[in-house]
Amino acid sequence: MEIDEDKIDDAVLALLWLALHNERCAWKGFDWVTTDRLHKKGMIGDPVNKSKSLALTDEGLERSEASFRKLFTRPSQ
Repeated sequence: MEIDEDKIDDAVLALLWLALHNERCAWKGFDWVTTDRLHKKGMIGDPVNKSKSLALTDEGLERSEASFRKLFTRPSQ
């Protein structure tokens, strides 16, 4: 089985959006490999720091909300 890391990244971004606080921060709680990929893609600030949360970039905020809506909401009837 081949894992699609882009889909994992979208799901993690969606969950980060669900847990946002202070407009663009979310608690760290995902594996370092994924958060490192998201940082390299420009979606989040550098996750390697003493803070217990990470900050989403402007692009990360937009993509996280879009991913949340795509993955976790029902279509309007």
